[in-house]
Amino acid sequence: MEDHLRFGVMHDMRKKKLEGLLDAVKDGEGQSVEFKARFTTVVGKSICAFANTTGGIIFLGIADDGKLKGISEDVEEKIANIAHSCKPSVYPEIRKDILDDKLVIIVEVPQSRGVLHSYKNIAYKRVGTNDMPLSPEEVINFAREARIIRFDNQICKTEIRNIDDEMMRKFLKSARINRGLDIDPNLAVEESLEKLELMQGSDFTYAAVLLFGKNPQIFVTQAEVRCARFKGKESLSFLDMKVLIGNVIEQIDEAGKFVMNHIRLGAEIKGFKREERWEYPLSAVREAITNAICHRNYFSTANTHVSIFDDRIEIWNPGGLPPELSIEDLKKPHKSIPRNPLIANALFLIKYIERWGTGTQRIVEDVIAQGLPEPEFNETSGGFEVVFRKAEALLEEFNKRQKEVWEYLREKETITRAEYAKICECSIRTASRDLEGMHSKGLLKREGRGKMSYYKRLR
Repeated sequence: MEDHLRFGVMHDMRKKKLEGLLDAVKDGEGQSVEFKARFTTVVGKSICAFANTTGGIIFLGIADDGKLKGISEDVEEKIANIAHSCKPSVYPEIRKDILDDKLVIIVEVPQSRGVLHSYKNIAYKRVGTNDMPLSPEEVINFAREARIIRFDNQICKTEIRNIDDEMMRKFLKSARINRGLDIDPNLAVEESLEKLELMQGSDFTYAAVLLFGKNPQIFVTQAEVRCARFKGKESLSFLDMKVLIGNVIEQIDEAGKFVMNHIRLGAEIKGFKREERWEYPLSAVREAITNAICHRNYFSTANTHVSIFDDRIEIWNPGGLPPELSIEDLKKPHKSIPRNPLIANALFLIKYIERWGTGTQRIVEDVIAQGLPEPEFNETSGGFEVVFRKAEALLEEFNKRQKEVWEYLREKETITRAEYAKICECSIRTASRDLEGMHSKGLLKREGRGKMSYYKRLR
């Protein structure tokens, strides 16, 4: 009986998959679908292109116009050999299906992340219905994005006089206190940098200059942080603006100060104690600023931006996430994959960052703990962005009753469903639905159970 049920489930799954393939055939060739009426070694280009782009399906035995031609069974091994001959090898799923009484071989190619494949020493990408060779510039850009070529370990042609000796010793003292780093702060600068792996032979790396250079912008002009406090909710006019230069440690500290100068510090009375709290959790904002400066793409000519509006803070850096990570991965345990590991390691030594992929999780936790909307992580404009919003930003999608009660809770500590219904002149059911809507968005906290439950405003 169990075997029969298992067979039935597998049959249904195969049927659904076959129906999906038929739909793909009807839609014709495109970004992720390729038809080939017969087998030739050209299929290697498509396998390579799909692997380098977004993945795709190759149908052998179907002509370009979608007509079924059929194909011989011995082609399967040839395709596997061609996929294996790509450098590095590609491992597609290859299977046979019967469509309208004709044999079709289906090759499903997964997208490869962090790897660039070539076929006969040429790398290809999928553009519409075509497999196009990558230009030398595109290969280099890919290598940079995949961290195959790094900025921080490249040689920077500079001299010892351009390294800040005092900053170096201050760093070593902090690293000894915070992480137990066993490097004597009085050691010669070049020896210290060598022990920190910030030298390439007798040459300084860009990481050494960005961390300890007296004026890093002479060598890396794009290594600036632009901070702005805009008027209102749009970036049309600003109330204050500052361009931060200096080394990355100084930039992190100064950017944090700029934020503190432009957000409010409030106070609440809890019991008999007066508690002060910034309108955004500084720990989360500082973590986002540190990540933006540490993990930015220094090959890019763009600057890191810290933008403060009436209703939000946006922190943007050039360079997106590594191919191995998605936006959703940032909200749960994930690997640490730094774009600039030498800089990341130095900041780790002075406890500016942790290297275990927990930073973005802590940002989310700290923001939610303060009763603010969950921070937004976006890949936009060729870079990565963290957005912190005030709780009031969520009210825009709520109704008049909910907004009225939100103001009511500025003075009152709690509200019940019955009180809500009375204030808003609505039914208990409506009151319950409205309050739960505000609770689900993180504006209110529900306490108690059943008829004894009540809601508190999260500030």
